[in-house]
Amino acid sequence: MNKFATVLVLASICLASVSAQCPRIVTRAQWGARAASTAQLPIRPAPWVVMHHTAGASCTTDAACAQQMRNIQSFHMDGNGWADIGYNFLVGENGAAYEGRGWGRQGAHAPGYNDRSVGMGVIGTFTNAIPNAAARTAARNLITCGVSLGHIASNYWLIGHRQAVATACPGNAFFNEIRTWPRFNPNV
Repeated sequence: MNKFATVLVLASICLASVSAQCPRIVTRAQWGARAASTAQLPIRPAPWVVMHHTAGASCTTDAACAQQMRNIQSFHMDGNGWADIGYNFLVGENGAAYEGRGWGRQGAHAPGYNDRSVGMGVIGTFTNAIPNAAARTAARNLITCGVSLGHIASNYWLIGHRQAVATACPGNAFFNEIRTWPRFNPNV
């Protein structure tokens, strides 16, 4: 086997390894995002992951989740006056991850952490119940994916939004759940 073929085989193995860790990611174009301009994340790879819930309706189908993404983006841009949806990614209870601002972009989700974190959340309200297994798996896989792709530091810390600012987010039930996840930091 020549050198080019060897390199091609190794690259394919590496890509397959990374994509196996990543959940299905629905791009901005696929969910119908409005155009936006946001700043690059100044600290990369991000040393923090901040977990949220959207405190609204949940979604279990591609169509419903895409609609929720458009609704959240409109609220953030039109209601809050932000440049775009505040989160880097959101996850639906259909098991898909939805690109918000995406990797390497500064979010508007957690004051004091926006310039050094990836803001992820689950679409829905999780005060009294945790997200379903598909959403929890997709969220954990999205963190692993971010580490594998070099967007999240391998020694990152995970926190709930309420640890950054006074809020009920990500809901009591979901906050108790993420406290059991790897790299959760109780001492922010």
